[in-house]
Amino acid sequence: IIDVCLCLCLLTDIRETAFVYAITAAGVTHAVTQACSMGELLQCGCEATRSRGPPPRIPGSGPTEGVKWEWGGCGDDVEFGYEKSKQFMDARRRKGKSDIRTLIDLHNNEAGRLAVKNYMRTECKCHGLSGSCTLRTCWKKMPHFREVGNRLLERFNGASKVMGGNDGKTLIPVGQNIKPPDKQDLIYSAESPDFCLPNRKTGSLGTRGRMCNSTALDVSGCDLLCCERGHREETVVQEENCLCRFHWCCVVQCKKCSVRKELSLCQ
Repeated sequence: IIDVCLCLCLLTDIRETAFVYAITAAGVTHAVTQACSMGELLQCGCEATRSRGPPPRIPGSGPTEGVKWEWGGCGDDVEFGYEKSKQFMDARRRKGKSDIRTLIDLHNNEAGRLAVKNYMRTECKCHGLSGSCTLRTCWKKMPHFREVGNRLLERFNGASKVMGGNDGKTLIPVGQNIKPPDKQDLIYSAESPDFCLPNRKTGSLGTRGRMCNSTALDVSGCDLLCCERGHREETVVQEENCLCRFHWCCVVQCKKCSVRKELSLCQ
């Protein structure tokens, strides 16, 4: 349902908008950091590790006493990607402006960046004769972007509704006994419209004719995506590349094969 509201729904503070802002900020952070590690940007490179403490012990690696270690490889400089994402994404919202829309957008931007920054993992490589680990070289790597997206989807499903405080600088959760959202939570201030039917006002195209997953229980499943209208099964024949062969040098030649696919489409 998220992809049907990318245009006009960004004008309102609904939970779908929160996800769009968060995943975009996370994407900028991830892309810039990755470009630094690959040497595609002149302003940055691999992460500086001189002031960092020793890497953590690798589970199952046995005792680490006497094992030498060093930071090496090409660690991802997520701090650089984080700062560039902040400059790019937050520039649209003027500093010092305190309307509820600005506060919500800035919060969701930060939640997206933290979904990358707070989940860096340590990778190490052992060096030594006969498989021994007399020396470890370690570096920091970003999570795969699929992991980032899944993490933000969980935050989308548990997003908190908020309203502006009287001071114009704070956001208050709506409802009783609800904990204030932390920096990694997604927030919104307005309820989402009904995306089941076409609506030019909200930019919704409706879900009639949409492909769905007849076995899934999440938002891609036919029960939810088709808004309880049911779905139909349809068989289509598509042409795809097949029997591809590499010819020296340097051409890949493929044949065209007809593939029959079973699709589930919303009624």
